[in-house]
Amino acid sequence: MSPPCPVGYLAGVEGWPTKAIGPTTTLRPRQRFLCRYRVRVPKHKEILEVAGREVTISNPDKVFFPHTGHTKLDLVRYYLAVADGALGGVAARPMALKRFVNGAEGAFFFQKRAPTSRPEWIETIELSFPSGRTAHEIVVGDAAQLAWVVNLGCIDLNPHPVRAEDLDHPDELRVDLDPVPGVAWSHILEVALLTKEVLEAFDLIGWPKTSGSRGFHVYCRIERRWTFPEVRRAAVALAREVEREAPGLATSKWWKEERHGVFLDYNQNAKDRTVASAYSVRPTPDARVSAPLRWEEVADCDPEDFTMLTMPERFSSMGDPWKAMDRAPGSLEPLLDLAMQHEAAGFADAPWPPQFAKQPTEPPRVQPSKRRRARLAAREGIVPPPAPGKASGPTGRRRTKMPLIEIARAATEAEAREGLERWKERHPEVWSYLEPPDLLVDSMRGRSTTWTRIRLNLRNVPEEQRPPQEALDVDYDPWEGYEGPPPAG
Repeated sequence: MSPPCPVGYLAGVEGWPTKAIGPTTTLRPRQRFLCRYRVRVPKHKEILEVAGREVTISNPDKVFFPHTGHTKLDLVRYYLAVADGALGGVAARPMALKRFVNGAEGAFFFQKRAPTSRPEWIETIELSFPSGRTAHEIVVGDAAQLAWVVNLGCIDLNPHPVRAEDLDHPDELRVDLDPVPGVAWSHILEVALLTKEVLEAFDLIGWPKTSGSRGFHVYCRIERRWTFPEVRRAAVALAREVEREAPGLATSKWWKEERHGVFLDYNQNAKDRTVASAYSVRPTPDARVSAPLRWEEVADCDPEDFTMLTMPERFSSMGDPWKAMDRAPGSLEPLLDLAMQHEAAGFADAPWPPQFAKQPTEPPRVQPSKRRRARLAAREGIVPPPAPGKASGPTGRRRTKMPLIEIARAATEAEAREGLERWKERHPEVWSYLEPPDLLVDSMRGRSTTWTRIRLNLRNVPEEQRPPQEALDVDYDPWEGYEGPPPAG
């Protein structure tokens, strides 16, 4: 007869019964060995004293950045080291939670609703969205609340451009400089410096920062007098003015097939849009940071210089370059006057994001290559064939005159680009014909997160050398396992 295992020794051991083991339980030899050495161990936690409160950090040793070795606790400590600066970007603002529960290289999901299980000192505010739905979102006000949010797996911070006390009137105009693939960093900085000059011409002060990713941000503190549509209208006018000043470098075109150079993404000022705030760590291999700068630093700045390792020392030695941002909020009246001039000259509204209702003055919300110009033109073009085994192709069911092929559908952009690299290895002679705008990298909406699609426009490839649509190099289905109504489209 095998000796009994003490009561409770096996409770909670993975793959074994979770109920308590009684004193008469008989175990096999391997179970007796594990019973002796594998006992129930509570998950490791660390409690930090922050701003007079206790903040529990769960799994503090979990590696969040495999390439640098930074752990979750390292991430929390980084934010506490730059807390005064980080709070300048998020304090008193509702925040969407972008959670990387498995670290920077794992999948993320957006969570608008504040977790129901939270300390009583975590503040929330109810927001309404363009869809008509509402949610209570987190509002960070001090370093303890900041640390609590980071413990949820929020690597970067994504606040709305409004204060909790007035949700209808933004106090930030956000200029997001988004380069098309292949644009040199020096060109992005050139557009940033031009944006500064244009803002000053319209009596606004720009505050620059790296995005921590491929682009660049310029923020303006504005008076809380204008609605979201009015702030976006000013942003459209600004984008068109920068494009007019440097048509070879900058673009205000919403559709990717029309873009070149650096796109000024005016739609980041639409309601419900968020941008990674100042001092946010980004989910990059080197744990890069969205770093506030002084304008005299911009021309020679290198985004690789601003990381979790370097930013605390920079913050300690030079302080926050954006410290004075709130002292002189500006007026949008000059930019709105420019918008009126554009409209009088025949400019239509610029396209809105797809989840917004069609606006009265908005042009047709379809890509230019897919618009129906006339009955005859509607018959021209083709519906590109889908990849083997797929129901829809690069344009869904729509016709296009562009020779498009689809390369990858992936859970992350990194995985999609890995698939693109494999395709390039198979077709080096085709790749040599392509220009930066021919690479279409689309962020697509799934059930609770985004996924990435990569397509190529073969318009510059001689017809006889164009490869056919092949099986997708990366084939991710965001709706796998979904049991609800079929997804739209």
